[in-house]
Amino acid sequence: MSGLEFIAAVLGVIAVWLTVKQNAWCWPIGLVMVLIYAWLFHEVKLYSGMLLQVAYAALQLYGWWQWLRPDRAEDARKVSRLGGPAVGHSLLAGLVLSLALGAAMARWTDAALPWLDATLTGFSLVAQVWMAQKRLQCWPLWVVVDVVYVGQYLHQQLYFTAGFFAVLTVIAVRGWMEWRRDPALVAQ
Repeated sequence: MSGLEFIAAVLGVIAVWLTVKQNAWCWPIGLVMVLIYAWLFHEVKLYSGMLLQVAYAALQLYGWWQWLRPDRAEDARKVSRLGGPAVGHSLLAGLVLSLALGAAMARWTDAALPWLDATLTGFSLVAQVWMAQKRLQCWPLWVVVDVVYVGQYLHQQLYFTAGFFAVLTVIAVRGWMEWRRDPALVAQ
């Protein structure tokens, strides 16, 4: 399994780096990566993480469409900021999802880390939706989530994945810095 885990991690680094560079190839590469991780997480009983990968697969397609909008190039997404109330509502939705998913996983499955995995899943979904919409706030949320993921994956002995998320943390910081300088955002 570590060979497949390594491939997924490499694809993930490529996909996130392309996201920082606002290159739409991040989405199809990311789609392959999340499908591999869905299978891997099922194998190690991180069921919330597995479900997250399935949701990510749909969000990869959504992000691809949001970034390209093939019918009108001028409608393609540009980097923007969410207002305070929208950030609060999104984070509240992530919390509610985390609690519901954590309770379900703790009660009805043999999940390895039901509450932590569910919490990371809830807030990862928020960050991924923000990323698909090119919201600047995706990056600081990713930094926090990725740091916690490193610990979870070390605990699960998914060493390539822990390393992958350590690299993602660095890339997220870089993405935050680059997107803050984006001309579309500066013009707002």
